Amino acid sequence: MTLLLHCALPGLAACLAIALAVWVLSLMRQDASIVDPFWPIMILAAGVTYAVCLQRAGPRGWIALSLAGAWAVRLSLHLGVRKWHDRTEDRRYAAIRARNSPGFGFRSLYLVFGLQAVLAWIVSAPLGAAIASAGALNVLDLVGALVALFGLAFEATADWQLARFRVDPASRGTVMDRGLWRYSRHPNYFGECCFWWGLGLIALAAGPHGAWALASPLLVTVLLLKVSGVGPLEADLVEHRQPYRDYIARTPAFFPGRPRTPATKT
Repeated sequence: MTLLLHCALPGLAACLAIALAVWVLSLMRQDASIVDPFWPIMILAAGVTYAVCLQRAGPRGWIALSLAGAWAVRLSLHLGVRKWHDRTEDRRYAAIRARNSPGFGFRSLYLVFGLQAVLAWIVSAPLGAAIASAGALNVLDLVGALVALFGLAFEATADWQLARFRVDPASRGTVMDRGLWRYSRHPNYFGECCFWWGLGLIALAAGPHGAWALASPLLVTVLLLKVSGVGPLEADLVEHRQPYRDYIARTPAFFPGRPRTPATKT
């Protein structure tokens, strides 16, 4: 644990270095939302830094780091491709820009990029706990890996289904309510949440000293439900799209479940 604490600051420094480079790029493009495809890379960079610093990653550490690598590469490519096809600034970041102008260019360094780096560093906690562990693998490692793999597959499938829906001309003006989106309004977020709880279980498998790493899935859950995910996204969709209000009436918000039959008015 003491040795891991010595590697914590280098992990944070790796996140901040990437954030600084992307901030410079955002000034050139006048688009703060370019940070999104790089956020998974910050988390993976922190994990790699822990492995290099500790120089003792055992099976548990390599399992966690491999899962995080697969997650980071997939999500970064997914967000990067989407950003490449849509060069406009995401509405969430545009709203932050409007609230903090003039001078948003400099302010975004800490309001957006510095904050993202710190959050990525906190989310990387299970990687540090797993890499620092020298103990043998146990049942909790297997459960955690299976939960993480399930979350990764669930999230990837949901993103793929949504991407196909968006490029289909017949989908214009309609709401995605097929596939996994029939059972949850945010199956991609649910999968993301499962992935990080899976890594949290792997960190916990290292022993009681790994319990602190559960701050990572807790933070991810709060971010997805309240800060940058379900809440803000749905507030905007409900305001502008009647079909989405109908979708809300029949579909669970986060945890997948059977579609509901909307009550009929009398």
